[in-house]
Formats: sequence, structure tokens, C-alpha cells
Amino acid sequence: MTITAEQVAKLRERTGAGMMDCKKALTEHGGDFDKAIDHLRKKGMANASKKAGRTAKEGTVFSLIDTANKAAVIVEVNCETDFVAKNDQFQKFVSDIASHIAKANPENPTALLAQKFSADPSKTVDELVKNQIATLGENMMVRRFVRYPITAGKEVKSYIHMGGKVGVLLEMNLADSSKASQEPFAGLIRDLTMHVAAASPLYLKSDEVPADIIAKEKEIALAQVQAQGGNKPADVLEKIASGKINKYFEETCLIKQKFIKDDKKTVEALVNETGKAIGEAISISRFARFVLGEGVEAAPEDTQH
Repeated sequence: MTITAEQVAKLRERTGAGMMDCKKALTEHGGDFDKAIDHLRKKGMANASKKAGRTAKEGTVFSLIDTANKAAVIVEVNCETDFVAKNDQFQKFVSDIASHIAKANPENPTALLAQKFSADPSKTVDELVKNQIATLGENMMVRRFVRYPITAGKEVKSYIHMGGKVGVLLEMNLADSSKASQEPFAGLIRDLTMHVAAASPLYLKSDEVPADIIAKEKEIALAQVQAQGGNKPADVLEKIASGKINKYFEETCLIKQKFIKDDKKTVEALVNETGKAIGEAISISRFARFVLGEGVEAAPEDTQH
């Protein structure tokens, strides 16, 4: 099949590999992007930290801690231009959607659209969205959201970075709620939301990483070692691969990551240290991180950890 310049450029953007290497990988794998990416990674030509499928789309990521409805929400709403994204009417629309999610607790974006709008039950959320489209003249989509209930023993903090380009919702276990607003816990949960925004963890801990992902990383690690030449015994190869898998965990699992404000300690060590300081057993229970437009070509779905 013929590989187009656009395909090559797209693969280069995703992987950081050279144009000719990208063209060769696509040609060898019949234009299959996923196989081409794996091929480049095995050859050591691709940056594994590059995330595939990112398409720049406008809109905003918005968060809300709704104490009245005892819920914390993070939502991404897309539009076509930055001009509309900054419009006061659009911003109010997004805030209204977040408030509705906090109160009505929809299961997913499809269920959300079918619900009666909590602030005006004469219309559905879908009708509300269509009204905004007609008024502002751009296509819009409530793409994804995460809602955490605010319950006893849990503390939730949100963080919005770069005016709605990145958003984080983080939940921690804390038995004594009276300590939530006191240092050092308040400083810890605030810093952790900023850490998640900056460090881009994919999972909370290593046992959450799917087995197929670990298997693929191991396959890539072994291919990289073999590509460097030399015949190494199977046990040596296995040890090297295990080391690379551990490195993958350190890069992608929140509690294993080095803390952005002090890379001499991991997030897990920081949490344990803070727990001792306040006399409480504390831990991170889950988090959600949204990047505006990330993977927007994929089917909208909720993402949480």
C-alpha cells in the first residue's frame, strides 16, 4: 500500500522518530500505526513517553467541589475555538454542567445528555447543549467527566492548570477530617494535585497496570537489549527486562514517581512521612487527570484511577 506524507508526519509527531524510520515502519506494517509505534520502540527509535492520539481541540477542563451535593467533579467540555472557550457564556455553561453532574450523578456522558437538566427540568441536558451550539455558533461536546462522592474518611482536592488546559481530581483517605485543612496534610494534598498535573501518571500503583501492558513493555525491553548486540544468557535478559519494567512503574505509577518538588523521595514516601507527622494513616485512593483534547478522536468515555 502507499504510505502518505501525512501518515509519516503523524507517526513522527507521535513518536519523535525520524521521517525515514517512520515511513519504513509504516510500510513494513501495512500502515498500521500501533504496530509501527511498537516497531520503532523496539528499535529504540521512539520516545515511549509520547502519547499517541492527541488532537488539539478547544474548550476547557473544569472542576467543582460541591459541598451541598457532597460531590467533587472534573469535566471536559469541548468547542471549536479558543475564542468561544473564553466566552463568559460558555464558561457558565460548563459550570452549570459540572453542577448538574454533582447533583444528578449520571453514569456516563450518554446518560448525562438524556437527563433532565437539574436547573431547568423543562429541558434535557442534550437540549441545553444544542441551545448553546445554536447561540454560540460552534459545535460543542461534553466529552468526559469523573465524579467522586464526598464521604466520611475521604478528602478530595482539585486543581486546574493553564486556565483549563489540564485538570486534576485527587482523593485521599483521612480518618480524622479535622486535620484536612491543617498543615502538613493540606499542603500535601495540594502539592499532590500539582504533581499529578505535571508528572502525568497513568496509574496509582503497579498492581493496577494491566497484564497486557506489562507483557508488551517486557517484549519491547527484550527487543531493545537484543538490538544492542551480544548474546546474553536468558536469566540475564530476564533481569534486565525486569529492571526496565520497574523503571516503567517508576515513570507511570503515581506512588512510585519521584516527587516533583523533591526528587530525592517518592510520592509514596512523602505520603508516609506526612502521615507520621500528623499521626494518621493516610493514603491516595484514586485520581483523575484530564488534558484538554487528549485522545479526542477516540470515543468519549469516563477515565478514572
